[in-house]
Amino acid sequence: MAVSRRVFVASAVVLAATGGTTAPALAVPPDPRRSRIPVGPGDSPEDLVRKASQVRPTAGQITWQRLERTAFLHFGVNTFTGLEWGTGDEDPDVFQPVGLDTDQWARALRDGGFKLAILTVKHHDGFVLYPSRYTGHTVESSNWRDGRGDVLRDFADSMRRHGIKVGVYISPADENQYLHGVYANGSARADRGVPTLVDGDDRTPPRSYTLPATDYGAHMLNQLYEVLTEYGPVDEVWFDGAQGHIPPDKVEKYDWDSWYTLVRSLAPDAVVAVTGPDVRWVGNEGGLAREDEWSVVPVQEKDYGRTDYALSYDAPDMGSRDALAAAQPVADYLQWWPAECDVSIRDGWFYHADQEPKTVEQLTDIYFRSVGRNSVLLLNIPPDTDGLLPAADVTRLREFRERIDRELPEDLAHGARTSSSPGRVTVDLGRERAVDRVRLAEDIRYGQQVESFVVEAYRDGGWREAARAGVVGAGRILLLPGAVRARRWRVRVTGARGTVRIAEFGLYRSRV
Repeated sequence: MAVSRRVFVASAVVLAATGGTTAPALAVPPDPRRSRIPVGPGDSPEDLVRKASQVRPTAGQITWQRLERTAFLHFGVNTFTGLEWGTGDEDPDVFQPVGLDTDQWARALRDGGFKLAILTVKHHDGFVLYPSRYTGHTVESSNWRDGRGDVLRDFADSMRRHGIKVGVYISPADENQYLHGVYANGSARADRGVPTLVDGDDRTPPRSYTLPATDYGAHMLNQLYEVLTEYGPVDEVWFDGAQGHIPPDKVEKYDWDSWYTLVRSLAPDAVVAVTGPDVRWVGNEGGLAREDEWSVVPVQEKDYGRTDYALSYDAPDMGSRDALAAAQPVADYLQWWPAECDVSIRDGWFYHADQEPKTVEQLTDIYFRSVGRNSVLLLNIPPDTDGLLPAADVTRLREFRERIDRELPEDLAHGARTSSSPGRVTVDLGRERAVDRVRLAEDIRYGQQVESFVVEAYRDGGWREAARAGVVGAGRILLLPGAVRARRWRVRVTGARGTVRIAEFGLYRSRV
């Protein structure tokens, strides 16, 4: 089956060729019950490795990992005040994107190769980019568009019109609700009805929910209900763990379990990131994954069901055998929790006129150290005060996509004869070709198994090592130090946790 330029193969104990060029259809449906497996103090090191080999992603996680590049759009009152973290008492009239053109955003993102975009529907200041029923700190309170503006509506419609999936970021922190006595007011968790109808509310919800929450937790539930029922399907719901700028004795303990339950019900196809059970933060804001980035990592459950790191969020090793053993005293589960690498195209997350976008070289390096290391790149491109993506950023996005297309042009292994034997796949290109990029992927429907591998080229009468590395996962890209000319190439797995199934073995000659 050939449906794109990449060569994909699959295996049982051996790695048997199937001849496809994108990840095969889900003939083996993922089992969400296997996305996390309990561990305990009685598990031996061998038990931990065996359990790690049995963890499987959900269908939603598989779909998300195939996106490779997603976009972030930080936009709100901070765009106009020059702040990165707002205060919550901004005059809504400061929000004046008089040239707002979300179709321009969508075209730029599409042309830049992005497949999903996340909008900051609410940042820490609490200003909401749609007319919410539950706060006055919204676009409706601004005289922009005579109070009838709805950035979320424009955003969602434009993205879908241009074939881009929709994501939403709703900050748990809320400086405005703190000022109004709702956030961190010390209220107890109690059963709350969602949605909570207000005066003049003409909704007839097809389904309502009763979920435990604080006063502020209920406020968030109602806003989530609005966003997830009135703006079409959502593919990623993005939370962070930010707390407001408040006294330490007034910390709001977030109702994660209730928020997750509502998202799962209203947006069953969405992944919940980054303070969420489906996607984890890689641990830095530079867009850089670890050299060996595991999707199966030890976790602990905290604070009303929040999935948290068993090791430090910035630990240099999140999932090796040593890491599994180190985390055992505190780990509750081994979980499929793949990494998202967030970084801004500019120094700040919101637009600042005195900043310039990163160079193509910087973005390309980030790509290979995120997408090329079993992670998804989340690149922030902040709209300016006119409501447009800056021209320099739009140009840079196009240049970035073109650069990656030149770095990874047509797969030389497409249509090549492929053979297999235990622990290896061999590709015959038909004639000697120069190769300086190698792309590998496991069939992650069966988990992440590869711990180490070697790529070899047949030259001068024998197999010569061209590169070696550790994990593979959903995708690994190796940059060879120089072009290697050979007709026959192979990948040889030298360490694995279980049965290895290679889904992609691509060979490229860059045109840079």
